[in-house]
Amino acid sequence: MRKDTFDFVILGGGSAGFGGAIKASELGASVAMIEQGTIGGTCVNVGCVPSKRMLTVGDVYYYRDHNYKGVVLTQDPLQLNSIIKEKDDLVQDLRAQKYVNVIDDLSNATLIKGSAEFVSRNEVKVNGKRIRGKHFLIATGSSPTIPPIRGIQKVDYLTNVEALSPKRRPDSLVVIGGRALGLEFAQMYSHFGTKVTLLQRSERIIPEEEPEISEALKGYLQDEGITIHTGVKVKEIRKQGRLKVISTITAGKKKEYEAEQLLMATGRAPNTRNLGLEKIGVKLREDGVVIVNDQMRSSTANIWAAGDVIGEPMLETTAAKGGVIAAHNAFSNPKRTMDFISVPHAIFTMPQVASVGLTDAEANQNGFTCSCNWIPMSSVPKAKIVGDTRGLVKLVIDHKTKRILGVHILSPLAADLIHEGVLAVKFKLTIDNIIDTVHVFPTMSEAIKLAAQSFYRDIDKMSCCTE
Repeated sequence: MRKDTFDFVILGGGSAGFGGAIKASELGASVAMIEQGTIGGTCVNVGCVPSKRMLTVGDVYYYRDHNYKGVVLTQDPLQLNSIIKEKDDLVQDLRAQKYVNVIDDLSNATLIKGSAEFVSRNEVKVNGKRIRGKHFLIATGSSPTIPPIRGIQKVDYLTNVEALSPKRRPDSLVVIGGRALGLEFAQMYSHFGTKVTLLQRSERIIPEEEPEISEALKGYLQDEGITIHTGVKVKEIRKQGRLKVISTITAGKKKEYEAEQLLMATGRAPNTRNLGLEKIGVKLREDGVVIVNDQMRSSTANIWAAGDVIGEPMLETTAAKGGVIAAHNAFSNPKRTMDFISVPHAIFTMPQVASVGLTDAEANQNGFTCSCNWIPMSSVPKAKIVGDTRGLVKLVIDHKTKRILGVHILSPLAADLIHEGVLAVKFKLTIDNIIDTVHVFPTMSEAIKLAAQSFYRDIDKMSCCTE
């Protein structure tokens, strides 16, 4: 059997795989990328790109004349087919531009279509052919995970994949799951005109975020007509005519919810099955996550992993960064490590949620004498100017040194505003560093400076731009 040999063999053609391929190629390594599905992975195909497009369209449609008196826009019916086609065209364009063309332009990289399985620590089998490598990168991503709820196998339901391309807009929708994905799709469909009910198992939505942000966002979503129930245990799902019926228990009481459609937003699981990892000594967690050190190396010396297969945070940005670190450590020195503390994340509801660094609780658990303060966006002049004062900014700082440990934002444009916070956390800046930095007026980004100033004074009794 003929064997092809490469310096770096990558299993998966998403963000982690491409991050690794580009860096390894720059370092002079020959690269083989093996992809069994659509090149580009989750983000460009069924994740970040199409979902944020659909969310943006929903925002424009829903908020078209909400904030400004005297502005009345025509309310034509939503043309869902046109919206989906535009979304699909965008995905196709970015897939070609950022993935297909990129791999084609790497002179020392080869794309192989097919499923890979390890036969030894230096060989995988693909389409009956053996591919040999000095180093391997497992970057096979993740897939939606569905909990074993009674009756779920007998009911048609949506995951994030199907929910991006509905054949028609459902009149009613139950979303199971109240973290990022569930909230984004709940608001997207609600803005399109669907009656949405969201069920969350924990006592609050987005439980990993600061409680002030969770509660405020819940209120904003409810104000828009989304029904939210927390502390819900889903016991059974069944079909009743055209409707799905969800049987639950909340605070010891039974309750049923029904809707035309059901969206399961219950998390994602790593794609590590059927890769033959047990044959080569790669250790996995019980949930299938590949265990790696901070250099992205697995328990088998020449096997690296990055992206969703190594678990949370399952972000496109950390996947790409992890792939770069793995390739760098495989082919050059000095070794590099992953700094997860300064990695930001965002939830693209409206208003958006964006966070970086430690929460209040995490700071205290890590031994800091923590000081926290938050300001409402109504204290930010630009928020009043644009007519949307929803949200808040919370800073978590070390009480002794005034060093910024975490920045947490709920606001329109929060995902864009967070990067000043990222630099503050990454480079261990203090609130005094932020206060001493001149910000453009009027901007939403002033919010972080105002939050820093709030540790010293009442910002509602300041003139604009005061230090």
